[in-house]
Amino acid sequence: MTSNMQLIKKTLKYLGVVLLIPGIYFIVALLCSYIPVVPETSSAEQNNSIYLTTNGIHLEIILPKTEIDSVLLNGLSLSEQTQFLSFGWGDKTYYTKAAKSMDFTNINRFQAALLNSASLIHVTRYETTQNHWIEIKLTTSQFIKLQTYINGSFKTNTENNKSIIPDTSYGNMDSFYKANGNYNCLNTCNTWVNTGFKQSDLKACLWTPFDFGLLYIYRE
Repeated sequence: MTSNMQLIKKTLKYLGVVLLIPGIYFIVALLCSYIPVVPETSSAEQNNSIYLTTNGIHLEIILPKTEIDSVLLNGLSLSEQTQFLSFGWGDKTYYTKAAKSMDFTNINRFQAALLNSASLIHVTRYETTQNHWIEIKLTTSQFIKLQTYINGSFKTNTENNKSIIPDTSYGNMDSFYKANGNYNCLNTCNTWVNTGFKQSDLKACLWTPFDFGLLYIYRE
């Protein structure tokens, strides 16, 4: 009887530790998401516009095609009607399984969250602005830094060309490309956007694996 009680106590103890870890993660993420990092920038200098969007989970950055430099545009699939390009970064398995209408299993979720899984960049082409996009004003210097950050996230081949993933898309208006960096619970699709904003001297969260932190900052 005593040994059974000890076993139960140990099991409950280990279970408590297992449940405590995601709880701590969420609390830290929530707090850091609402701690803004705000660089000093004169609003008079903010003559450029980009946009921020979310599908409810996943943030993407949208740039006007006419303002994108040739280095970032090089190797991207475009059309004459394209006026805006949306850039997102995320887990390769999630992107490809979702794009092919396959099940994203619990094992896949575990691997994405806890392991350093491979990543892709999702590029979507738009002809017009969308009502749910959030406009962000920025300086020319910030815009250049942001484009450099996005371009540096693409994995290139030996000829320094972006590597498109064939036969993988959600429709006829988007494409996937091989990306640098690994996805995990500390480095998510939304962390990628937030890091890009930080490196571009834009308002950002201290750290955020979720989308609501940046949305809150830019909807204020």
